[in-house]
Amino acid sequence: MAKTKIFIGLATAAVLGAGLYALFAPGGPPEDADPGNVEMVALGQGVYRGHCASCHGDDLQGQASWRTRNADGTLKAPPHDESGHTWHHSDKVLFDYTKKGSAGMALPGFNSAMPGFGEDLKDREIWAVLAFIKSRWPREVLARQRQITARSR
Repeated sequence: MAKTKIFIGLATAAVLGAGLYALFAPGGPPEDADPGNVEMVALGQGVYRGHCASCHGDDLQGQASWRTRNADGTLKAPPHDESGHTWHHSDKVLFDYTKKGSAGMALPGFNSAMPGFGEDLKDREIWAVLAFIKSRWPREVLARQRQITARSR
């Protein structure tokens, strides 16, 4: 009986320790898109080039006439620089939209061609892309977006 209790205690401690390590260790899941994290920004730049730039542009400029709709009624890819509206949203909304896409968000009356990347990208890669995008914003835009993110928590 005493050996069983010790074994259960050690097993519980091991599982708890592994969970805490996975959560807080380097490479664990980030909670936001930190444009000051050089490693995340570098990872995000590569992921952005491979998955996002074909629609949103190499320089985050978006598609031409991005405020108009495509022939099928979907919205064009907006810029992710300060001229677009990306920074008007919290980190969590940006993450969810990138992961789930337009269809996964089910916003009434919102018809975007944005696919969800949850099947193709790990959460860390999505956060990294957002960190890269934010690293390109002017200081005042970044400060405003941080306030939006803080208010959403």
